[in-house]
Amino acid sequence: MASRHFSILSLLLFMVAFPYTEATADVPKQTEKKIEVVVEATVYCQSCDHFGTWSLIGAKPIPSAKVSVTCKSHNGHVSYYKVFETDKNGYLYAPLEGFKMQHYILDHPLHSCYVKPVWSPLESCSLLSNVNYGLNGAPLRYENKKLHGSKYEAVIYASGPLAFRPSDCSQTHY
Repeated sequence: MASRHFSILSLLLFMVAFPYTEATADVPKQTEKKIEVVVEATVYCQSCDHFGTWSLIGAKPIPSAKVSVTCKSHNGHVSYYKVFETDKNGYLYAPLEGFKMQHYILDHPLHSCYVKPVWSPLESCSLLSNVNYGLNGAPLRYENKKLHGSKYEAVIYASGPLAFRPSDCSQTHY
């Protein structure tokens, strides 16, 4: 019995003399990789020659156009909404910062998000067209595009091209 008390006492003294240190204290902690959802599209001014169609032959990109991204949860509530601006080439790169999925399948961006043209800075080309269902919201598609960084990964979804149209197209272009 005395030897048992002696071994417990020895163990306690050993723990006090040599405090526990984490073996990985000198190894920097790995930060969790941030995964972002990104939507891309290009916004054009559709030629009057193709008014009423989805054709973008002769279309010109619209810089500084406003485009909205809306996502709805599986029960129909808007879970994400933001308006983005295209670059000088009419290209939209929209990181959905703060986008969260409550249900992995039903709230997935492919099912829950859509893109709509909102505003064109060109007075001569400011009416919405329905190219890629832009009037009601263009659905997203996955094109197996990802951006990788040491602390960042972006999964990119595309909506397809969107368009505005001129208001002064004559009836002969129908």
